[in-house]
Amino acid sequence: MTRLAVAAGAVNLAQGFPDFAAPSFLKEAAAEAIAANHNQYPITWGIPPLRDAIAYKYQQTYGIELDPAREITVVCGATEGMVATLLATVNAGDEVIVFEPYYENYHPDLQLCGGVRRIVTLQAPDWTFDKEELRRAFNSKTKAIIINTPNNPTGRVFSREELEFIAALCVEHDALCITDEIYEHIVYDGAVHVPVMSLPGMRERAVIVNSMSKTYSVTGWRVGWVAAAPDLTDSIRKVHDFLTVGAATPLQYAGVTALRQPESFYGHLAVEYVQRRDQLIQILTEAGFRCFRPSGAYYVMTDISGFGFPDDVKFVRHMIDKVGLAAVPGSSFFSRPELGKNYVRFCFCKKPETLEAAAAKLRAGQLYY
Repeated sequence: MTRLAVAAGAVNLAQGFPDFAAPSFLKEAAAEAIAANHNQYPITWGIPPLRDAIAYKYQQTYGIELDPAREITVVCGATEGMVATLLATVNAGDEVIVFEPYYENYHPDLQLCGGVRRIVTLQAPDWTFDKEELRRAFNSKTKAIIINTPNNPTGRVFSREELEFIAALCVEHDALCITDEIYEHIVYDGAVHVPVMSLPGMRERAVIVNSMSKTYSVTGWRVGWVAAAPDLTDSIRKVHDFLTVGAATPLQYAGVTALRQPESFYGHLAVEYVQRRDQLIQILTEAGFRCFRPSGAYYVMTDISGFGFPDDVKFVRHMIDKVGLAAVPGSSFFSRPELGKNYVRFCFCKKPETLEAAAAKLRAGQLYY
């Protein structure tokens, strides 16, 4: 969608990357690290100061005690963190439960390691799951469940009660819980992010995958981490070593500065994003979209059934070509395209003027079939 948007000169509300500057303190820290000649291979699983900073952050924010020497692996973004974790823990034929709609990478990741995907539905409009459907998905072949909270693409933030229910099933079936927590600080309307690792019985079976990308507006830096118990970490580190060797050394040093920011930084981040969210929802609602209000992350899922198009892909191509606005077809988040044919996802990690440019395109363009 981004390539099509660039080719057409369209406003890009498709791919989830900020079009505004990263924090000055972070860019300065990276430049200082380069100038200080931190430009060679790091320790494969991350420089000690960054692993120490990650451990400090989880202790301060969530009360989770991590051993930086044995339980934290620095990776090349959450994308690598997820596939390294799955390759390290899932054998061919093992089943992994995934909530649908889901972030697109999870299915290819499972294909790479030979895992079998088991789908559990997040039901619109609130994107809740049926507990009995989830219970039925667990069986003797279940190796893990993947949870993305706050969720891409729906914006759902799983409640503590829901996570406790999932945790109990993981304990009962001796399954891992792999959590993609990349949007942890982007939450709204009183929603609270709860790491599954902090729940009873989950310290040894939860795997946290996270990254600097979204919180610090540096999606191109590709610096992330995986936190897990020592036996899991040993395997994840082996896979990571042969996938990428290590994340960029100077950017790891800059990450130390990022993770030492005060809590006020994260509060300000959420306030700025809630303003963008409300701006985009108003724009889309006025244009005729039915919006699902997100409690976290920086996406808005919309229902396009009122526009009369046969499916989401035709609608999105029409928007790019005739309206000058790019979004993501909802079918890319579903196991079967027909399940997503009435959905389109927009992102709002953009400057207010970018969102206003999108509004102007929608007012001037023809959206109906």
